[in-house]
Amino acid sequence: MVVVFNAKKRLTLSAGLAAGVAALLEGCSSTPIPTTPESGTSPARPPEPSARPQPGAPVVAADPQTPPPAPREFRAAWVSTVANIDWPSRSNLSTAKQQAEALAILDRARALNLNAIVLQVRPSADAIYPSELEPWSEFLTGQQGRAPAQPWDPLQFWIEQAHARGLELHAWFNPYRARHATAKTPLAVSHIGRKLPEVVKPYGRYLWMDPGEAAASQHTLDVVLDVVRRYDIDGVHIDDYFYPYPIDTPNAAGPEGVALDASSSGGPRQELEFPDQPSWQRYLLEGGTLDRAHWRRQNVNSLIEAMYLGIRKEKSWVRFGISPFGIGRPDRRPAGIVGFSQYDKLYADAELWLANGWLDYLAPQLYWPVAQAPQAFDVLLDYWLAQNTRARHVWPGLYTSRIDNSIKAFAPEEIVKQIGVTRSRNGVRGHLHFSIAALMENRKGITDQLKTQAYQTAALTPSTPWLGAEAPAAPQASARRESNGVALKLSASAGKPVAHYAIWSRYGAEWRFAVAPASRPVLLLADDAAGGAAQLVVVSAVDRLGNESERINVYTRS
Repeated sequence: MVVVFNAKKRLTLSAGLAAGVAALLEGCSSTPIPTTPESGTSPARPPEPSARPQPGAPVVAADPQTPPPAPREFRAAWVSTVANIDWPSRSNLSTAKQQAEALAILDRARALNLNAIVLQVRPSADAIYPSELEPWSEFLTGQQGRAPAQPWDPLQFWIEQAHARGLELHAWFNPYRARHATAKTPLAVSHIGRKLPEVVKPYGRYLWMDPGEAAASQHTLDVVLDVVRRYDIDGVHIDDYFYPYPIDTPNAAGPEGVALDASSSGGPRQELEFPDQPSWQRYLLEGGTLDRAHWRRQNVNSLIEAMYLGIRKEKSWVRFGISPFGIGRPDRRPAGIVGFSQYDKLYADAELWLANGWLDYLAPQLYWPVAQAPQAFDVLLDYWLAQNTRARHVWPGLYTSRIDNSIKAFAPEEIVKQIGVTRSRNGVRGHLHFSIAALMENRKGITDQLKTQAYQTAALTPSTPWLGAEAPAAPQASARRESNGVALKLSASAGKPVAHYAIWSRYGAEWRFAVAPASRPVLLLADDAAGGAAQLVVVSAVDRLGNESERINVYTRS
């Protein structure tokens, strides 16, 4: 691929479009944007303003000289690499095509006013980046263990291009799955199933690392911390695959879907036992006193705690997020809620993780409609908020890909409604879409509806005060009037690194908000037919934890 960049071009914020798009990146969507290196330090922040503007349309100025607080909302989409669900669209594409597909996803996320991507970097004890611990994924190169024909680092590419667009990049790891049912090529020599076959167990059409084997959990921890050390990611994210979803036959595949659909019917099944008898017997012989279910939960709990503490030790600003199945433990559920139990079946005690503060955000997969009473979206969301005694972030997962042609398909309005529910709860300031495919395809107009109804303007990610509360210094800035708008030049002051600039511009009585990445400090606030020229521009610096500096007035029209 030929990379083209015109250094003389500037980032343009059209006044009319700024209400719907945070900051337009010039150039073709297939052209990477050069980035500047971001140094890693440990940011912190002061409390955010108590006012909470809805992250929607521009607002009429209550005070013509003072803009309102910046809208805050985590808006993310999962990008699945397993089975080529989202990216790359097929295994063994050329590097140029893989990069073009990645850039198309990032450009769509930016245009839609999302602010984060959750990229699956470890589908099945393999990697989409060069690793000494695990083999290259067959979903990337067509054969497990085979490096890309043209040497490159896909994860580094995703990080650089996401940051250049003002998007966070969270690295998503599957903690225990060792082989997916759709895999076609043999295990590579460097795969844990070959290196430590005693800790990997067949389960149906899958291979699974036994959480009861200390070597398996240590391997997963080593893989995660290796990425934290080597890459400038914004978050570590793990999904709902702890012990495997139970199946009823050795040839079964897709047990996750069975669990999701069975939540509303709930019939008994003859489940195939997970083959962890050797590790269980070893535990008993060593004097263990827990029953098998509590022992399994303890195995998972130990990894979660070690992962959280390990990430904190390596880079305190990297947030740790977990996305469990959306229905909680049976003994705490609200009246009327029924369905699959992650506590009893996956041995995932998400309530304990919240209570102990072993995560920075919880993204429960609330994949049912608001009106489906046995698994009502709003009731389940309130349940998780009630468990959140340490005031961590709760950002639910939305089943946007259920906008399809199936019998149980969602209408686009269901997703818009669910976003409205999240915004009506004081303890929720964000959500994630599963997955990006539905937004790329604009299924039944969902992308259009989100643009016009839910994401009319940009939003900063919410702060994470327990990881630090020190704000960066106010930026340095200059502005001048040009024939078609106000040209801004921004730079960070000495001290803490800056990730973004938050920009408020007033057109008449209307304040409009935009976010620009710190790596793109030259931009234009363009005039438009409706609002004319910007009359006042106010800017602040924002670090990667969302800490916002004091605001400075950079332009006043005389």
